[in-house]
Amino acid sequence: MYQRELQVYRGIDNVLEFQILNSDQKPIPLGTRQARFVAFDSNNNMIIDRTATTIIANKGLVNVTITDNDVLNVKQQYLHYNVYIVNDNDTRTLTYTDEHFNASAVIYLSSRAYPGPKASIEIETFNSPTGGSTLYFTDAISAEPGVNGNEAIHTLAIYPAGFIGDVIVEATLENQVVGEAQVDWVEIERVTLDGTEEQLIPINFVGVLSYIRILATANPNETIEKVLIRN
Repeated sequence: MYQRELQVYRGIDNVLEFQILNSDQKPIPLGTRQARFVAFDSNNNMIIDRTATTIIANKGLVNVTITDNDVLNVKQQYLHYNVYIVNDNDTRTLTYTDEHFNASAVIYLSSRAYPGPKASIEIETFNSPTGGSTLYFTDAISAEPGVNGNEAIHTLAIYPAGFIGDVIVEATLENQVVGEAQVDWVEIERVTLDGTEEQLIPINFVGVLSYIRILATANPNETIEKVLIRN
């Protein structure tokens, strides 16, 4: 029924069409029966289980849509899939990929056409104040100036959990950060929290910067769940 390796792409909906054939390569009428499609990742976890849409019942022709959301959290890899028929009495009949009764075929899930958004940098802990400062701080984080063009957009999301104080975003144009005490940091954004916030706090700013870091005027390690950064 399905001998060739298929290729689908992340970021879009992919429509796959199958025709159910007998050993003589003639269509098998489905009547009121339904075809069902299942797919598994490389760890043999089922990621899709869906009833196919019948296109022409007397020709055994069906299709299945793999949506963008189906594979949103699945990395580029080879998937295995198979198709079976659900009969009127709810019993199942397996279909095969070839005359050797192999029941599993291969789909290559590719990110090359629509790579999707890059992963965010996640910060869960801050360093304690040093050198007489009273501010908690993160390590320097690359702002990726080499890939961000002339109007780089930076987005931060603060997940507060009762924090009271100021959260400060600083940046530098210096090419490298070796000893942060000697780095000229400039304040970009500052938000004040009173401990009652229940929703994430977004911060957006624009600029071709070398590094950024986050500071807090009070200990955030138990009162800020995390900070996500995407450059």
